[in-house]
Amino acid sequence: MPAGRPPTAAVPEAAARTEAGMKPYRELLPGSDVGFDLVPIRGGRFVMGSPASEHDRKDDEGPQHEVELSPFWMGRCEVTWNEYHQFMEKLDLAARSQGAAKQPQDAWADAVSRPTPPYVPMDFGYGIDGYPAICMTQFAARHYTKWLSMKTGRCYRLPTEAEWEYACRAGTTTAFSFGDDVKRLGDHAWYFENSAEGGAGKPHPVGRKKPNPWNLFDMHGNVSEWVLDGHAAKGYASLAGSTAKDPANWPTSEYPHVVRGGSWDDDPERLRSAARRGSSKSWKVQDPQLPKSIWYFTDAKFVGFRVVRPLRDPTEDEMKRWWDPDVAPVAEILERQRRGQR
Repeated sequence: MPAGRPPTAAVPEAAARTEAGMKPYRELLPGSDVGFDLVPIRGGRFVMGSPASEHDRKDDEGPQHEVELSPFWMGRCEVTWNEYHQFMEKLDLAARSQGAAKQPQDAWADAVSRPTPPYVPMDFGYGIDGYPAICMTQFAARHYTKWLSMKTGRCYRLPTEAEWEYACRAGTTTAFSFGDDVKRLGDHAWYFENSAEGGAGKPHPVGRKKPNPWNLFDMHGNVSEWVLDGHAAKGYASLAGSTAKDPANWPTSEYPHVVRGGSWDDDPERLRSAARRGSSKSWKVQDPQLPKSIWYFTDAKFVGFRVVRPLRDPTEDEMKRWWDPDVAPVAEILERQRRGQR
């Protein structure tokens, strides 16, 4: 990380300086036994979006366009409650109060704003251990990546939409990373048809289905995943006809942001590699807070995220763009929270 940031927790496999040196590695949250695995994603080019001939294709998936991406690591699975509770419930602070060893990164991580207490358990009774974390806003997911970066000394963030689709496709050009045959979907994904398993539909523990060709689990289904981009129905039109280098459609408003991959509550067409969905105010209709929470979506039990880490160290300006609020109202609410006001 740039100068002035916390020292890096030692993980030899994570110390690559070149794409050729990138290896899979496991990141343990310092001071705990909680961790997650990362997979190296080589840089390259691919065609983003879906062809007009693809079944169930939506207009916002085109026109197709070529994208060139720099190398990065991606979380092998979606972020689980085991990981997210360290941030959300301040379990790392609780462990230190009970005698856990202090880490050099703690002061930096402790300075990151964390979610206010929710009015109801945000797992909604679906499950905690090994289950994907759900119902956080895109802002909350971004703040988690900021906290995680300060905690480990390595720069994590949400993927861009292009990075997400590139990793999901894993070199394929079909509707799903396993092909076009929707009858095979149940081997690779939790979705509306199979997520109930003897009860009501719900998310399932991560990594239980077959991975995609690049060893990433649950890229189709389980929970939809936040990316950094804002959703623009005709956003791809500006990228057609040339090769876009590491593109991102930086949001200019609180809604809509993009989620990818479809969820346990979706039909197959929303699980396709190119399928896109934008967030909306309806995702927090039942939120009793005024103003409504910047941290939680009470009505989006299908949304989670995974993290990426770029090979190239970011600049300070890049980090701020990845982590800080997009829009003034969110920044104002966050500042009031820091001052202990409603």
